[in-house]
Amino acid sequence: MDISHLIQIVTINALPVLFAITLHEAAHGFAAKYFGDNTAWLLGRVTLNPAAHIDPIGTLLMPLLIYFVTGGSFLFGFAKPVPVKFGNLHNPKRDMIWVALAGPLMNLLQAFLWGIALYILLGINFSETFFLEMCKAGVLVNIVMFAFNLFPVPPLDGGRVLMGLLPKKMAMEFARIEPYGFYIVMGMVFLNVINPIWMSPIMGLTFSTLDLALRPIELFFR
Repeated sequence: MDISHLIQIVTINALPVLFAITLHEAAHGFAAKYFGDNTAWLLGRVTLNPAAHIDPIGTLLMPLLIYFVTGGSFLFGFAKPVPVKFGNLHNPKRDMIWVALAGPLMNLLQAFLWGIALYILLGINFSETFFLEMCKAGVLVNIVMFAFNLFPVPPLDGGRVLMGLLPKKMAMEFARIEPYGFYIVMGMVFLNVINPIWMSPIMGLTFSTLDLALRPIELFFR
């Protein structure tokens, strides 16, 4: 493994990843507070301070380990999940959906903003490669987080959304897989199952939608 290349990858991705994780988790906490649950707010998790959301193993150690093990072909990590007491929400079944969607939607917004920044820099003929690559990384990191977190298996956000949409009895049955959900998803990742059936289609659709949304910015600076 080329250490200098790894350092370059980490340096370019550090800021986009910190923003992606921090704002994703803060958005969950803010949505929960808005819909009636103050748990995350009282614990100081509705904050833009990355230290409140970083998990030493999931955010730092695991991504580096997986990067080395896979020869740089795959990168995955996670932050400390924001605590939400769904029973405190005004309408738990309905509001669960919005609390879950808040994180991925924040990532989608960030991808859009990084895309705007990229087109502005290109439009003014900014030639510093480092910042151009950081903007590209910001788009990619956030689209990956958006797509991955919407995978419909709890405890991922997509699983929460699905539980909120299912009839109560079916939702209760579906919720039983949550203790095993992380292992199910990781197994699908390492067996390369989740990529063709979910990540590639969702990311492709998201990139196409983002391209359309950014087209006016691109044309303005052309």
